[in-house]
Amino acid sequence: MTARGRLRRLFFRGVEPVSGNRLRLLQNGAEFFPALITAIDAAHTEVHLETYIFNADPTAEAVRDALVRAARRGVQVRLLIDGVGSRDLPAGWLDALKAVGISVLAYRPLAGNWRSNPLNLRRLHRKLAVIDARIAFLGGMNLIDDFEPVRFGAPRLDFSVEVQGPLLAGIHQSVRRLWRLVALTQLQPDRLKAGIEPSWPTDGHVRAAFVVRDNFAHRRDIERVYLAALALAREEIILANAYFLPGRRFRKLLKKAAARGVKVHLLVQGHTDHPFFQAAARALYRDLLAAGVKIFEYQASELHAKVAVVDGHWATVGSSNIDPFSLLLAREANIVVDDAAFARDLQQRLHQAISQSAVLNPADWRRRPWPRRMLSWLAYESVRLMVGLAGAGRWT
Repeated sequence: MTARGRLRRLFFRGVEPVSGNRLRLLQNGAEFFPALITAIDAAHTEVHLETYIFNADPTAEAVRDALVRAARRGVQVRLLIDGVGSRDLPAGWLDALKAVGISVLAYRPLAGNWRSNPLNLRRLHRKLAVIDARIAFLGGMNLIDDFEPVRFGAPRLDFSVEVQGPLLAGIHQSVRRLWRLVALTQLQPDRLKAGIEPSWPTDGHVRAAFVVRDNFAHRRDIERVYLAALALAREEIILANAYFLPGRRFRKLLKKAAARGVKVHLLVQGHTDHPFFQAAARALYRDLLAAGVKIFEYQASELHAKVAVVDGHWATVGSSNIDPFSLLLAREANIVVDDAAFARDLQQRLHQAISQSAVLNPADWRRRPWPRRMLSWLAYESVRLMVGLAGAGRWT
Protein backbone atom coordinates (compact mmCIF):
# COMPACT_ATOMS: atom_id res chain seq x y z
CA MET A 1 0.00 0.00 0.00
CA THR A 2 1.35 3.45 -0.92
CA ALA A 3 1.91 6.19 1.65
CA ARG A 4 -1.14 8.04 0.29
CA GLY A 5 -3.16 4.84 0.49
CA ARG A 6 -2.20 4.34 4.13
CA LEU A 7 -3.05 7.96 4.88
CA ARG A 8 -6.48 7.63 3.25
CA ARG A 9 -7.12 4.42 5.18
CA LEU A 10 -6.26 6.16 8.46
CA PHE A 11 -8.83 8.84 7.64
CA PHE A 12 -11.47 6.14 8.15
CA ARG A 13 -9.91 4.77 11.40
CA GLY A 14 -10.97 1.13 11.33
CA VAL A 15 -14.11 1.63 9.19
CA GLU A 16 -13.86 -0.03 5.79
CA PRO A 17 -14.79 2.31 2.91
CA VAL A 18 -16.14 1.02 -0.40
CA SER A 19 -15.80 2.45 -3.89
CA GLY A 20 -18.27 2.77 -6.73
CA ASN A 21 -20.96 4.85 -5.05
CA ARG A 22 -23.12 7.61 -6.48
CA LEU A 23 -23.85 10.36 -3.93
CA ARG A 24 -25.93 13.54 -4.03
CA LEU A 25 -25.71 16.19 -1.33
CA LEU A 26 -29.11 17.58 -0.33
CA GLN A 27 -29.47 20.85 1.57
CA ASN A 28 -32.57 21.63 3.61
CA GLY A 29 -36.07 20.34 3.06
CA ALA A 30 -36.44 22.00 -0.34
CA GLU A 31 -34.00 19.44 -1.77
CA PHE A 32 -34.52 16.55 0.65
CA PHE A 33 -38.28 16.04 0.87
CA PRO A 34 -39.05 15.99 -2.89
CA ALA A 35 -36.25 13.45 -3.42
CA LEU A 36 -37.46 11.27 -0.55
CA ILE A 37 -41.11 11.36 -1.66
CA THR A 38 -40.18 10.62 -5.28
CA ALA A 39 -38.23 7.56 -4.16
CA ILE A 40 -41.08 6.33 -1.95
CA ASP A 41 -43.57 6.81 -4.80
CA ALA A 42 -41.33 4.65 -7.01
CA ALA A 43 -41.04 1.85 -4.42
CA HIS A 44 -42.06 -1.66 -5.49
CA THR A 45 -41.15 -3.91 -2.56
CA GLU A 46 -40.18 -2.26 0.73
CA VAL A 47 -39.58 1.03 2.50
CA HIS A 48 -37.62 1.34 5.75
CA LEU A 49 -37.83 4.75 7.43
CA GLU A 50 -36.16 5.77 10.71
CA THR A 51 -36.47 9.22 12.26
CA TYR A 52 -36.01 10.96 15.57
CA ILE A 53 -38.78 13.53 14.97
CA PHE A 54 -41.95 12.89 12.99
CA ASN A 55 -43.77 16.20 13.33
CA ALA A 56 -47.41 16.89 12.49
CA ASP A 57 -46.99 19.58 9.84
CA PRO A 58 -47.79 19.82 6.10
CA THR A 59 -44.29 18.79 4.98
CA ALA A 60 -44.23 15.70 7.18
CA GLU A 61 -47.83 15.01 6.13
CA ALA A 62 -46.66 14.77 2.52
CA VAL A 63 -44.19 12.06 3.56
CA ARG A 64 -46.91 10.29 5.55
CA ASP A 65 -49.18 10.31 2.51
CA ALA A 66 -46.41 8.89 0.31
CA LEU A 67 -45.96 6.04 2.81
CA VAL A 68 -49.71 5.38 2.71
CA ARG A 69 -49.73 5.32 -1.09
CA ALA A 70 -46.84 2.86 -1.07
CA ALA A 71 -48.58 0.55 1.40
CA ARG A 72 -51.77 0.59 -0.70
CA ARG A 73 -49.68 -0.58 -3.69
CA GLY A 74 -48.58 -3.59 -1.66
CA VAL A 75 -45.18 -2.23 -0.60
CA GLN A 76 -44.07 -3.41 2.85
CA VAL A 77 -43.52 -0.20 4.84
CA ARG A 78 -41.76 -0.13 8.22
CA LEU A 79 -41.54 3.07 10.24
CA LEU A 80 -39.28 3.30 13.30
CA ILE A 81 -39.70 6.51 15.31
CA ASP A 82 -38.06 7.65 18.50
CA GLY A 83 -40.19 7.42 21.63
CA VAL A 84 -39.13 10.87 22.85
CA GLY A 85 -38.55 12.84 19.66
CA SER A 86 -41.84 11.69 18.11
CA ARG A 87 -43.87 11.42 21.32
CA ASP A 88 -46.29 14.14 20.12
CA LEU A 89 -47.17 12.45 16.84
CA PRO A 90 -51.00 12.47 16.82
CA ALA A 91 -52.78 9.20 17.37
CA GLY A 92 -54.80 9.92 14.22
CA TRP A 93 -51.63 9.90 12.14
CA LEU A 94 -50.52 6.59 13.63
CA ASP A 95 -53.98 5.11 13.05
CA ALA A 96 -53.91 6.22 9.40
CA LEU A 97 -50.54 4.53 8.90
CA LYS A 98 -51.50 1.30 10.63
CA ALA A 99 -54.88 1.14 8.86
CA VAL A 100 -53.15 0.50 5.52
CA GLY A 101 -50.79 -2.11 6.96
CA ILE A 102 -47.76 0.03 7.78
CA SER A 103 -45.74 -1.42 10.69
CA VAL A 104 -44.81 1.24 13.26
CA LEU A 105 -42.47 0.83 16.23
CA ALA A 106 -41.34 3.40 18.80
CA TYR A 107 -37.77 3.16 20.04
CA ARG A 108 -37.57 3.40 23.86
CA PRO A 109 -40.83 5.19 24.73
CA LEU A 110 -40.59 8.08 27.18
CA ALA A 111 -39.88 6.92 30.75
CA GLY A 112 -41.92 9.15 33.06
CA ASN A 113 -42.60 12.78 32.18
CA TRP A 114 -39.06 14.13 32.46
CA ARG A 115 -37.16 14.22 29.16
CA SER A 116 -33.83 14.77 30.95
CA ASN A 117 -34.29 11.64 33.03
CA PRO A 118 -31.08 9.63 32.44
CA LEU A 119 -33.28 6.73 31.34
CA ASN A 120 -34.44 8.89 28.41
CA LEU A 121 -31.02 9.89 27.10
CA ARG A 122 -30.37 6.77 24.99
CA ARG A 123 -32.23 7.76 21.84
CA LEU A 124 -32.73 6.70 18.24
CA HIS A 125 -31.26 9.86 16.74
CA ARG A 126 -30.33 8.60 13.29
CA LYS A 127 -32.35 9.60 10.22
CA LEU A 128 -32.38 6.89 7.58
CA ALA A 129 -34.57 5.82 4.70
CA VAL A 130 -33.93 2.81 2.46
CA ILE A 131 -36.24 2.17 -0.49
CA ASP A 132 -36.22 -1.18 -2.33
CA ALA A 133 -32.61 -1.68 -1.19
CA ARG A 134 -31.61 0.47 -4.19
CA ILE A 135 -31.56 4.02 -2.83
CA ALA A 136 -30.98 5.43 0.66
CA PHE A 137 -31.13 8.79 2.38
CA LEU A 138 -29.22 9.64 5.53
CA GLY A 139 -28.17 12.78 7.33
CA GLY A 140 -29.44 15.20 9.92
CA MET A 141 -32.94 15.99 8.66
CA ASN A 142 -35.95 14.90 10.66
CA LEU A 143 -39.46 14.68 9.24
CA ILE A 144 -40.27 18.27 10.11
CA ASP A 145 -40.77 21.41 8.04
CA ASP A 146 -37.73 23.71 7.76
CA PHE A 147 -39.76 26.59 9.19
CA GLU A 148 -41.33 24.69 12.08
CA PRO A 149 -41.52 26.31 14.55
CA VAL A 150 -41.76 29.54 12.56
CA ARG A 151 -39.15 31.90 13.95
CA PHE A 152 -36.96 32.98 11.03
CA GLY A 153 -37.34 34.04 7.43
CA ALA A 154 -34.78 31.49 6.25
CA PRO A 155 -35.02 27.69 6.47
CA ARG A 156 -33.26 25.65 9.14
CA LEU A 157 -29.79 24.74 7.82
CA ASP A 158 -29.32 21.00 7.51
CA PHE A 159 -27.99 18.36 5.12
CA SER A 160 -28.69 14.84 3.92
CA VAL A 161 -27.16 12.53 1.32
CA GLU A 162 -28.86 10.43 -1.33
CA VAL A 163 -26.90 7.19 -1.72
CA GLN A 164 -26.81 4.67 -4.54
CA GLY A 165 -24.07 2.08 -4.79
CA PRO A 166 -22.35 -0.75 -2.89
CA LEU A 167 -22.72 1.19 0.37
CA LEU A 168 -26.41 0.21 0.27
CA ALA A 169 -25.57 -3.34 1.34
CA GLY A 170 -24.43 -2.20 4.78
CA ILE A 171 -27.13 0.45 5.17
CA HIS A 172 -29.91 -1.98 4.26
CA GLN A 173 -28.55 -4.60 6.65
CA SER A 174 -28.34 -2.02 9.44
CA VAL A 175 -31.98 -0.87 9.21
CA ARG A 176 -33.26 -4.44 9.09
CA ARG A 177 -31.13 -5.46 12.05
CA LEU A 178 -32.30 -2.54 14.18
CA TRP A 179 -35.95 -3.17 13.28
CA ARG A 180 -35.62 -6.78 14.41
CA LEU A 181 -33.88 -5.74 17.64
CA VAL A 182 -36.58 -3.21 18.58
CA ALA A 183 -39.35 -5.68 17.72
CA LEU A 184 -37.68 -8.33 19.88
CA THR A 185 -37.19 -6.05 22.90
CA GLN A 186 -40.84 -4.96 22.73
CA LEU A 187 -42.10 -8.53 22.24
CA GLN A 188 -43.64 -7.52 18.93
CA PRO A 189 -44.09 -10.00 16.08
CA ASP A 190 -41.31 -9.75 13.51
CA ARG A 191 -43.15 -9.17 10.24
CA LEU A 192 -40.00 -8.80 8.13
CA LYS A 193 -40.27 -10.74 4.92
CA ALA A 194 -37.22 -12.28 3.31
CA GLY A 195 -34.85 -9.47 2.47
CA ILE A 196 -34.40 -8.34 -1.09
CA GLU A 197 -30.89 -8.14 -2.45
CA PRO A 198 -29.49 -4.58 -2.66
CA SER A 199 -28.91 -3.32 -6.19
CA TRP A 200 -27.29 -0.22 -7.59
CA PRO A 201 -26.09 1.49 -10.77
CA THR A 202 -22.64 0.54 -11.97
CA ASP A 203 -21.40 4.00 -12.92
CA GLY A 204 -20.64 5.30 -9.42
CA HIS A 205 -17.13 6.40 -8.54
CA VAL A 206 -17.25 7.81 -4.99
CA ARG A 207 -15.39 6.12 -2.13
CA ALA A 208 -17.35 6.25 1.12
CA ALA A 209 -18.12 4.46 4.36
CA PHE A 210 -21.31 4.01 6.37
CA VAL A 211 -20.52 4.61 10.04
CA VAL A 212 -22.86 4.01 12.97
CA ARG A 213 -22.75 4.50 16.72
CA ASP A 214 -24.54 1.93 18.82
CA ASN A 215 -24.18 0.31 22.22
CA PHE A 216 -22.58 -2.90 21.00
CA ALA A 217 -19.77 -3.28 18.46
CA HIS A 218 -19.68 0.34 17.26
CA ARG A 219 -19.64 2.42 20.41
CA ARG A 220 -16.91 4.86 19.27
CA ASP A 221 -16.77 4.50 15.48
CA ILE A 222 -18.09 7.97 14.59
CA GLU A 223 -15.87 9.64 17.15
CA ARG A 224 -12.82 7.70 15.88
CA VAL A 225 -13.23 8.75 12.25
CA TYR A 226 -13.53 12.38 13.35
CA LEU A 227 -10.42 12.14 15.55
CA ALA A 228 -8.41 10.52 12.76
CA ALA A 229 -9.40 13.21 10.26
CA LEU A 230 -8.49 16.02 12.68
CA ALA A 231 -5.14 14.44 13.49
CA LEU A 232 -4.23 14.15 9.79
CA ALA A 233 -5.52 17.56 8.64
CA ARG A 234 -2.94 19.76 6.92
CA GLU A 235 -4.84 22.64 5.30
CA GLU A 236 -8.40 23.29 6.47
CA ILE A 237 -10.99 21.93 8.87
CA ILE A 238 -14.60 23.11 8.66
CA LEU A 239 -16.95 21.73 11.28
CA ALA A 240 -20.64 22.66 11.31
CA ASN A 241 -22.43 21.19 14.28
CA ALA A 242 -25.65 22.13 15.99
CA TYR A 243 -24.67 20.87 19.45
CA PHE A 244 -20.92 21.14 19.86
CA LEU A 245 -19.68 19.89 23.21
CA PRO A 246 -16.63 17.70 22.49
CA GLY A 247 -14.41 15.88 24.95
CA ARG A 248 -10.80 16.73 25.75
CA ARG A 249 -9.22 14.62 23.00
CA PHE A 250 -11.35 16.26 20.34
CA ARG A 251 -10.55 19.76 21.61
CA LYS A 252 -6.86 18.95 21.89
CA LEU A 253 -6.71 17.83 18.25
CA LEU A 254 -8.47 21.02 17.09
CA LYS A 255 -5.95 23.15 18.97
CA LYS A 256 -3.01 21.11 17.65
CA ALA A 257 -4.29 21.52 14.10
CA ALA A 258 -4.52 25.30 14.53
CA ALA A 259 -1.01 25.35 16.01
CA ARG A 260 0.48 23.66 12.94
CA GLY A 261 -1.16 26.19 10.62
CA VAL A 262 -4.40 24.45 9.68
CA LYS A 263 -7.32 26.83 9.17
CA VAL A 264 -9.87 25.59 11.70
CA HIS A 265 -13.39 26.97 11.26
CA LEU A 266 -16.17 25.98 13.64
CA LEU A 267 -19.76 26.85 12.68
CA VAL A 268 -22.20 26.62 15.60
CA GLN A 269 -25.67 27.80 16.51
CA GLY A 270 -26.31 31.49 17.00
CA HIS A 271 -30.01 30.90 17.61
CA THR A 272 -30.73 27.80 19.65
CA ASP A 273 -33.70 25.71 20.72
CA HIS A 274 -31.72 24.49 23.76
CA PRO A 275 -30.21 27.50 25.62
CA PHE A 276 -28.92 25.24 28.41
CA PHE A 277 -26.73 23.23 26.04
CA GLN A 278 -25.58 26.35 24.21
CA ALA A 279 -24.46 27.78 27.56
CA ALA A 280 -22.54 24.57 28.27
CA ALA A 281 -20.85 24.68 24.85
CA ARG A 282 -19.82 28.30 25.34
CA ALA A 283 -17.77 27.24 28.35
CA LEU A 284 -15.28 25.79 25.83
CA TYR A 285 -15.05 28.70 23.41
CA ARG A 286 -12.51 30.84 25.24
CA ASP A 287 -9.85 28.11 25.21
CA LEU A 288 -10.47 27.23 21.56
CA LEU A 289 -10.40 30.86 20.42
CA ALA A 290 -7.13 31.44 22.28
CA ALA A 291 -5.62 28.49 20.40
CA GLY A 292 -6.49 30.01 17.01
CA VAL A 293 -9.75 28.20 16.24
CA LYS A 294 -12.20 30.54 14.49
CA ILE A 295 -15.77 30.20 15.76
CA PHE A 296 -18.78 31.46 13.84
CA GLU A 297 -22.34 31.61 15.20
CA TYR A 298 -24.89 31.12 12.43
CA GLN A 299 -27.42 33.96 12.32
CA ALA A 300 -29.66 33.42 9.26
CA SER A 301 -31.82 30.81 11.01
CA GLU A 302 -31.35 27.74 13.17
CA LEU A 303 -28.36 25.52 12.46
CA HIS A 304 -29.14 21.81 12.68
CA ALA A 305 -26.33 20.44 10.50
CA LYS A 306 -23.85 17.77 11.60
CA VAL A 307 -21.22 17.91 8.86
CA ALA A 308 -17.50 18.47 8.32
CA VAL A 309 -14.93 18.90 5.53
CA VAL A 310 -11.20 18.30 5.99
CA ASP A 311 -8.52 19.25 3.45
CA GLY A 312 -11.00 19.50 0.59
CA HIS A 313 -11.50 15.75 0.11
CA TRP A 314 -12.65 14.14 3.39
CA ALA A 315 -16.23 14.92 4.37
CA THR A 316 -18.92 13.59 6.65
CA VAL A 317 -22.68 14.14 6.75
CA GLY A 318 -24.89 12.52 9.34
CA SER A 319 -27.06 12.62 12.41
CA SER A 320 -24.31 12.73 15.05
CA ASN A 321 -23.65 15.89 16.97
CA ILE A 322 -20.23 16.35 18.52
CA ASP A 323 -21.48 16.05 22.07
CA PRO A 324 -21.61 13.25 24.65
CA PHE A 325 -25.26 12.45 23.97
CA SER A 326 -24.56 11.62 20.32
CA LEU A 327 -21.06 10.20 20.73
CA LEU A 328 -21.75 8.09 23.83
CA LEU A 329 -25.49 7.44 24.16
CA ALA A 330 -27.62 7.75 21.02
CA ARG A 331 -27.91 5.56 17.95
CA GLU A 332 -26.42 7.61 15.12
CA ALA A 333 -25.53 7.17 11.45
CA ASN A 334 -23.04 9.13 9.34
CA ILE A 335 -21.61 8.76 5.89
CA VAL A 336 -17.88 9.47 5.53
CA VAL A 337 -16.74 10.40 2.04
CA ASP A 338 -13.33 10.55 0.35
CA ASP A 339 -14.10 12.51 -2.81
CA ALA A 340 -12.92 15.95 -3.85
CA ALA A 341 -16.06 16.90 -5.81
CA PHE A 342 -18.43 15.97 -2.99
CA ALA A 343 -16.23 17.67 -0.38
CA ARG A 344 -15.95 20.80 -2.52
CA ASP A 345 -19.74 21.01 -2.87
CA LEU A 346 -20.21 20.79 0.90
CA GLN A 347 -17.30 23.15 1.51
CA GLN A 348 -18.82 25.84 -0.70
CA ARG A 349 -22.18 25.57 1.04
CA LEU A 350 -20.53 25.87 4.44
CA HIS A 351 -18.53 28.92 3.40
CA GLN A 352 -21.81 30.49 2.30
CA ALA A 353 -23.25 29.75 5.74
CA ILE A 354 -20.17 31.22 7.41
CA SER A 355 -20.74 34.44 5.44
CA GLN A 356 -24.13 34.63 7.20
CA SER A 357 -22.61 34.19 10.64
CA ALA A 358 -21.14 36.31 13.42
CA VAL A 359 -17.46 35.67 14.09
CA LEU A 360 -16.50 35.51 17.76
CA ASN A 361 -13.74 37.88 18.86
CA PRO A 362 -11.16 36.23 21.16
CA ALA A 363 -10.56 39.52 23.03
CA ASP A 364 -14.27 39.97 23.68
CA TRP A 365 -14.52 36.39 24.88
CA ARG A 366 -11.66 36.92 27.34
CA ARG A 367 -13.58 39.88 28.79
CA ARG A 368 -16.83 37.96 29.11
CA PRO A 369 -18.50 38.86 32.45
CA TRP A 370 -17.78 36.35 35.19
CA PRO A 371 -21.48 35.59 35.92
CA ARG A 372 -21.91 34.38 32.33
CA ARG A 373 -18.71 32.34 32.55
CA MET A 374 -19.88 30.77 35.77
CA LEU A 375 -23.30 29.91 34.35
CA SER A 376 -21.63 28.30 31.33
CA TRP A 377 -19.37 26.16 33.50
CA LEU A 378 -22.28 25.14 35.73
CA ALA A 379 -24.18 24.05 32.60
CA TYR A 380 -21.10 22.22 31.33
CA GLU A 381 -20.62 20.33 34.60
CA SER A 382 -24.33 19.52 34.70
CA VAL A 383 -24.06 17.89 31.27
CA ARG A 384 -21.09 15.83 32.49
CA LEU A 385 -23.18 14.71 35.46
CA MET A 386 -26.13 13.74 33.25
CA VAL A 387 -23.85 11.65 31.02
CA GLY A 388 -22.42 9.89 34.06
CA LEU A 389 -25.87 9.15 35.48
CA ALA A 390 -26.89 7.68 32.14
CA GLY A 391 -24.10 5.15 32.47
CA ALA A 392 -22.22 6.27 29.35
CA GLY A 393 -18.81 5.92 30.96
CA ARG A 394 -16.07 8.48 31.06
CA TRP A 395 -16.43 11.48 28.76
CA THR A 396 -12.93 12.52 27.65
